[in-house]
Parts: sequence; structure tokens; C-alpha cells
Amino acid sequence: MSIGTVLHPPLASNVPAEARDFSVKDRIVLVTGSGQGIGRELVQQFAAAGSVAIVADLSAANAGPVATEIRAVGGRALPLEVDVSKKESVDSMVAAVLAEFGRIDVLINNAAIFSNLKKRPFDEIPPDEWQRVMDVNVNGAFFCASAVAKSMRDRHFGRIMNISSASVHRGTKNYLHYVTSKSAMIGMTNSLAREVGPHGITVNCIRPGTVATEVAERVASLTPEIRQRNIDLQCIPRTIVPSDLVGLAMFLATPAASFITGQTIACDGGYTHSF
Repeated sequence: MSIGTVLHPPLASNVPAEARDFSVKDRIVLVTGSGQGIGRELVQQFAAAGSVAIVADLSAANAGPVATEIRAVGGRALPLEVDVSKKESVDSMVAAVLAEFGRIDVLINNAAIFSNLKKRPFDEIPPDEWQRVMDVNVNGAFFCASAVAKSMRDRHFGRIMNISSASVHRGTKNYLHYVTSKSAMIGMTNSLAREVGPHGITVNCIRPGTVATEVAERVASLTPEIRQRNIDLQCIPRTIVPSDLVGLAMFLATPAASFITGQTIACDGGYTHSF
């Protein structure tokens, strides 16, 4: 052997199979608030990749058609009506999924109140509006995670994702209740990851920028000028669309992501990189 020769170990000789498993085929994927917007895109794309999509939404009129769209192209979907702010409703939803499929592999806490919130100074937010945002955006994620935990622990496998917002990093004014609720998603992710990690469950947080959806179009405060300003602050200067979140969410759902937990990952085209 000549001086300077480097010996390399056999390629991939000790890499576990799950580290190379990027499939979500046959996974039972529950996405709250998936009758529209980001959630709708997520269930459609998970189903297209071979998962069983649980289309959970406050409105059965929204959930049903999305499930029908998925089935029309050969996918598998179960529509369920749920009010995530009510524990009994969440428990009923999870029980229905377990009765049908026996397990829940992935939970994406996407349901949230935003589009119908009026921008106003924090001391003008009505207490009942503040409470409603916390009930849905924070309590809803807590109730859903609590409801799926036993099933995931029993199987020693689970993926939980919480959806936050770039507004947390920026500190968007006049949306104190919304920004506070989305900040809570980060803290919940950090703490929950430590509790369930020993049971083979990962918990991560996705922090998108301003995503253009049919829901966001109803937000009067998102004027064309504000939208363009947000785009100009991104490293990738184009409109963020729901499909931009799919790759990250799908990767975090795979066995290959089994050692990634307690993380908040921005998916905003570099928007928060500008601050």
C-alpha cells in the first residue's frame, strides 16, 4: 500500500434499510382542515403517492368533494367532519379512522382560523375572538395529537406535523391572536418531540410563508401590494403555492426521516432569510 492511500468502508454496508425508504405508500395520513387550501393539496398529493388520505374538515360539504376527487383518479380517501376545538369531536374522528384502518401513521395539524380574522390592534381584539382562535389553532392541535398518541405508541411509529407560519418570525402586527397561536405550534413541537421520541414518534413543525390559495384570496388585508412585497423579500421571488409544501411534508412522513424531530423548518422561498 502506498503512502497516502485512503481506505473506504464498503458503500452502504451498515446503513439501515429505513434510511433509504422514501415511500409513503399505504400510510394512513390524517390532515385536519383538508377540505380546502393547503390541507386539500396535501391529502391529494399523499393519496397520489399511495397513502390513504383522511380528509378531515369542519365542513362535510368541503371534505366530501375532496375525497371524491381523490377517488376519481384511483386514490383512497375517507372524508370526516370534525370540529378540532372540541375534544369529543376529535376523539370520534380518530375512533372512526381506527375502526376503518386500525392505525394512524401520520397526523398533520393544519386546521386553523385565519381567513376570516379582521386585522386590528391587539387591544381591540374581542375576547371571544381571541378564545376561538386559541381553541381551534392551539387546542385543536393538542386534542388531535393526544387522540392519536396511543395508537402510534402501540406500533412504535408515528409522524406528527404542526403547521406554523412565517408571521411568527416576522411578528406581523394586528394579528396578535393568530401569530400567538402559530408561535404555540413551535413550542408544542419542541416539547412533544421529547415526550414521544422514545416511542418511535417524530414531531416536526412546518413554517410556510404567505401561500396563495382559494382561502387566502378571501383575506382582504392581503392586497396585491402586500403580496408583491412578500415576494420581493423571498430568495426565490415567486408566489408560494400549496404544492410547495408537499415535498417537505411527504419527506417528514417517511421512514427515512426517522431521526428528524423537534424541528421547525421554514418552507417560504427564503422569506424569513431576509430578516
